[in-house]
Amino acid sequence: MEFLKLAKKRYSVREYTDRQVEKEKLDKILKAAQAAPTACNRQPVHLVVVQSREGIKKIGKAANLHGASTAVLVCGDRDKAWVRPYDGKQSTDIDASIVTDHMMLEATDLGLGSLWICSFKPDVLREEFSLPDNLEVINILALGYAACGPADPERHDRLRVPVETMVSWE
Repeated sequence: MEFLKLAKKRYSVREYTDRQVEKEKLDKILKAAQAAPTACNRQPVHLVVVQSREGIKKIGKAANLHGASTAVLVCGDRDKAWVRPYDGKQSTDIDASIVTDHMMLEATDLGLGSLWICSFKPDVLREEFSLPDNLEVINILALGYAACGPADPERHDRLRVPVETMVSWE
């Protein structure tokens, strides 16, 4: 699929069927995560894939998965992150975001819905999943089969600021 067409096809799904994501599709999504670039190739991302009812309930204590059958806790590893020497900025948020975007686009290409979730209780997830101190949950990626119709791929012309507004030239 042409990239821009794929990117426009992706939308935030907030209602899922109870159908489980197949292992073959999940494996492809995780391969897309592995292919994502990271600062200085440090790869400071750890993914916790959750599909069990118990695991989904644990996440439910911290966030709304909107009925998704699968979730990925996208964690940044502070011990592995590249740090910009000029101001000490760590790359964990950026690297985890790129990994998440790759997974969302692969899910879209496979006919799955996704939702990037940043509204969650990090302390609850840390406790429920016994995460070590070096891992920080950056976001949660909900995955599954959409229970609603797809969003209009041409919606961006109406809902996004014009390119001319977001870009300046030297």
